[in-house]
Amino acid sequence: MPGRGWSSPVVAHGRVWLTTAVVDGRETSLRLMSFDIATGRVSASTEVFRIRNAELLNAKNSHASPTPVVDDERVYVHFGSEGTAAITLDGAVAWKAKYRCLTQHGNGGSPVLYRDMLVLTCDGADSALVAALDVKTGKERWKSWRREPWSQAYVTPLVIHLDQPGAAGTDQLISPAAFYAAAYDPANGKEIWRVRYDDGFSNVPRPVFANGLVLITTGFQQPSLLAVRPDGKGDVTRTHIAWRLDRGVPFTPSPIAVGDALYMVSDAGILSVVDLQTGSVRWQERLGGNFSASPILAAGMIFFSAEEGVTTVIRPGDRFDRVGVNQLEAPILASIAVSDGSLFVRTATHLYRLATSSAPQTARTKPRP
Repeated sequence: MPGRGWSSPVVAHGRVWLTTAVVDGRETSLRLMSFDIATGRVSASTEVFRIRNAELLNAKNSHASPTPVVDDERVYVHFGSEGTAAITLDGAVAWKAKYRCLTQHGNGGSPVLYRDMLVLTCDGADSALVAALDVKTGKERWKSWRREPWSQAYVTPLVIHLDQPGAAGTDQLISPAAFYAAAYDPANGKEIWRVRYDDGFSNVPRPVFANGLVLITTGFQQPSLLAVRPDGKGDVTRTHIAWRLDRGVPFTPSPIAVGDALYMVSDAGILSVVDLQTGSVRWQERLGGNFSASPILAAGMIFFSAEEGVTTVIRPGDRFDRVGVNQLEAPILASIAVSDGSLFVRTATHLYRLATSSAPQTARTKPRP
């Protein structure tokens, strides 16, 4: 892999897509690349932006950390304050947009698709907002300013759907920020509810929706996990927090829900399994290593990738059941992608496709919804 980037691989249209930042003298080329699934050969490499200052604001971050989004016609890339763009499948830049905000550690959160809009966040010390762009034109469809005071956050938002009795349901965009998390109507950006955590900022883990609860991590200095019932209006801090957990909560990796339990690994490698109904910790185990990548569920097992290049595979259940431990040659900070019996793993130096002998030579060509 050329350059440096921590965006996770995305598998669609017979290719693996990811972004990277390639240093070119005193400048850095921010690029979208794709690789043929069957052969691993480079199928496209498009420079989207070029920046003059290549210095990283955080030594562990990159200039290409947000993960791309792919639909039937385009790939959407986001480089934080350096810009957002839509690229056609043949590598042409369709449009560009830019929302600037001052952050301490660079870019982080990824955009998400909702209907015909690309939704992104920009959470900095000088401004903080959520915006939706038209996927065809890049024009702003709506923008919602965060409540002050502002501070940095790096969270990928999550769209959920609530089934209401006698109604078709309600969509919500869950978007944590510094000091509070909010649910917005993704159609127009209007705030539905919010929950405060006055001591939390610089958030990274993505929210999880499971067992009728929205699970939110609060960030630095001392992270907590809040389980929020999403059927409220306005400020629900005193009324809709079902439970709260203050120990073993990660700064960086997102939790994952499997069955009636939430699995989360702290940045220091402590795995905690939490009862989704009560918030009580069922069991804990030290995996070892340091963690930034989020765990994934595949073939009934959970994969935890450490920064040291070690991936631990466990079988979910009432006790720690380690299936295997696998070592790659370089650090892993990007989350694993899965498609048709193959794992796509990005390290600091390589992109791997790992598959069973029975896996198809080419993965499905349609992107996941």
